Amino acid sequence: MTADDTFGRLDDDDYPAYTMGRAVDMLGTTPGFLRALGEARLITPLRSEGGHRRYSRYQLRIAARARELVDQGTPIEAACRIIILEDQLEEAQRINDEYRRAAESANPTATG
Repeated sequence: MTADDTFGRLDDDDYPAYTMGRAVDMLGTTPGFLRALGEARLITPLRSEGGHRRYSRYQLRIAARARELVDQGTPIEAACRIIILEDQLEEAQRINDEYRRAAESANPTATG
């Protein structure tokens, strides 16, 4: 792997660049909290060759949202479910927008 390959991955939201310790520091939480998110299958960190958890920026954003909900008093299992539903809603809205744009481009004279 060249240096250019390594630096290019740093811009990748899915690249598992953060160790458990770094993730905990960034989120201001505990390793147990991140493990609980993994057990709830909200995030699944990749493992290094040595078996250590590695988190991506995307996963850290999800973990930060979970922490926000838990800090507001939401049980962790419910927080995970809320985040999953929010993600599903966002995806459904994105798909609907794509269909709407495709329909409008196929029939430009129709107005909604």
